[in-house]
Amino acid sequence: MPVSIREVAAHAGVSAATVSNVLNRPEIVARPTRDRVSASIRELGFVRNESARQLRAGQSRTIGLVVLDVANPFFTDVARGVEDEASKAGLAVILCNSDDQEHKEKRYLELLEEHRVAGVLITPVAGDGARLARLQRRGTAVVLVDSRSPSRGYCSVAVDDVLGGDLAVSHLLAAGHERIAYIGGPSAIRPVADRYEGALRALGRAGQEELRWIDAGSLNVAGGQKAGAEIAVMRPADRPTAVFCANDLIALGVLQEMTRNRIRVPEDISIVGYDDIDFAAAAAVPLTSIRQPRLELGRTAARLLLEETGNETHQHHQVIFEPGLIVRHSTEAALGARHAASAARRRSRTASASTVAAVQSLEG
Repeated sequence: MPVSIREVAAHAGVSAATVSNVLNRPEIVARPTRDRVSASIRELGFVRNESARQLRAGQSRTIGLVVLDVANPFFTDVARGVEDEASKAGLAVILCNSDDQEHKEKRYLELLEEHRVAGVLITPVAGDGARLARLQRRGTAVVLVDSRSPSRGYCSVAVDDVLGGDLAVSHLLAAGHERIAYIGGPSAIRPVADRYEGALRALGRAGQEELRWIDAGSLNVAGGQKAGAEIAVMRPADRPTAVFCANDLIALGVLQEMTRNRIRVPEDISIVGYDDIDFAAAAAVPLTSIRQPRLELGRTAARLLLEETGNETHQHHQVIFEPGLIVRHSTEAALGARHAASAARRRSRTASASTVAAVQSLEG
């Protein structure tokens, strides 16, 4: 059985109120008494019931962080940024993993609400929901992480994923690729949809319309392997010459399948990932990727949450970071060859058009 405050008081020869003061307001207790109580706490192995204390006080020293996949190094880095800021404020972080599943997200939000956390940071599975609105109405601060708030009813911290998708596909188009595929996960996840939108924007600007969507099913290595296996069985003439993946884990899975099937990267197919996790640079074929400021995303989200907590005049802010293109071997080795091939095709089409025009002129 846990040791109670009354047992500590009896052991130290003081009142329970004195023990409580030593725990919560030690500066008002005389030094000799404080030392005696502290010695009893150590000897008996007393551990304070922080949850009960917080409920009595009506405030919590914990915040919740709900992420899509705790195994994804992107979210590990975001969590580190959150913890950095929370620690400075004397708060603890409860990390929850939704696994891209709404029922798990729902259960964790209920659990965090039961624990009366001071606030919740979340990358939602399917955008703004009734559960988040309910939390907010009950006085719990909510900040969206790596996701925008369409209603502007929450603070949010995100990267311009439309721009990120545009950067990725613009890079592939500049390398001369014409058959490009997007490998994504659940389209209900806002960043997945935004990155696809950016890819379409780049294609439209280049006068192209076709962008094959290959569904990985999940935003992890296994999903990338599934999509890679689907690509590997295609005829070379039908196979995309480049793929843009919704994140680096998918890209790594695709790379594994290409290697297993002896499809060369980047000579036969180029790969672009997203997030620029550490594993992207360390892959057997270093991955070109779209970099996000992962730590700063977490730090900024935590700062917004701390500003909102207990502040009735708080104004919601939507912070948008810009992504950057990091070019590595999974695309760069093919740049020159594809530029040359693309230029040759353009010259061939121009020459053919000129020949036809000359023949028509002679016939005329």
